Amino acid sequence: MIEIFGIKNCDTMKKAFRWLDANNIAYTFHDYKKEGLDEATAKAWIDKLGWENIINKRGTTWRKLEEETKNTMDNENAVHIMVSQSSIIKRPLLKIDDSIILGFSIDEYTQRLR
Repeated sequence: MIEIFGIKNCDTMKKAFRWLDANNIAYTFHDYKKEGLDEATAKAWIDKLGWENIINKRGTTWRKLEEETKNTMDNENAVHIMVSQSSIIKRPLLKIDDSIILGFSIDEYTQRLR
């Protein structure tokens, strides 16, 4: 089963939902705003992909962080930021068994999900 993590009103999330629906791919949705994110999950993702890949440095949430926080970012700090400010996580994040697809790419979705 595919689990998609993100925020419902995000444009990139909407693209992913449309693609999954159009291709009749079943999924469950984990909405960070309603369900939050636990520390163990955040740590597992960072251990697998590294904070540099998980944290969206182009988003508003990153830009609003204090410079000191940005400059001292590491795996441990990233876990705490992800749990407290889930909007900082790149979207969407698809979890399929033990693998993760980060972001939305029609080519990658087609190759890995069909």
